Amino acid sequence: MANRDALRELQSRLAARLQAAQAEGPSIAWLAVHAGAGRYLMPLAQSGEIFPWSPVQPVPYTRPWFWGVANLRGNLSGVVDLAAFLTEVWPAAPALRPRSELAQADCSLLALNAALDVNVALVVDRLAGLRSPDAFVSSAPPAEDAPGFFGALHTDAQGEAWQEIQLLSLSQSAQFLSISA
Repeated sequence: MANRDALRELQSRLAARLQAAQAEGPSIAWLAVHAGAGRYLMPLAQSGEIFPWSPVQPVPYTRPWFWGVANLRGNLSGVVDLAAFLTEVWPAAPALRPRSELAQADCSLLALNAALDVNVALVVDRLAGLRSPDAFVSSAPPAEDAPGFFGALHTDAQGEAWQEIQLLSLSQSAQFLSISA
């Protein structure tokens, strides 16, 4: 129970920092998340609200990465396992890590910004905070075979690579919109 309270407190602090960052302007550019074994950067302007894990109602005859729908503040949103989706659309994506039910309950749901006009939330294993461009020592264009919604690949001072995902492009991608099995 203490872990859930700590997670809620972290999510509240991140939400407050997200709002402050959006008000400040371009100094903070991304929300950093872990999904499966991958590290990803989501543009703040395209990211929406962060929700704690919420029960998901499965939808039959859909792809394995589309977990179903969840009620997020009174709105039905599709729930997409980001790591599983990326593994399906790009063979070079970091490997999937199996999640126990307990680990799944610790996941968060990152809604896409309402301006993108897609009611969907991405399952992320862990929130890693906010990042600004000066948090990275180098940037490179995405791999040639990378999906079209990938942005630059950034490397931080610890040598860890963070893949930027353009949520607007993702939300318009035919692969992302094709949930039927």
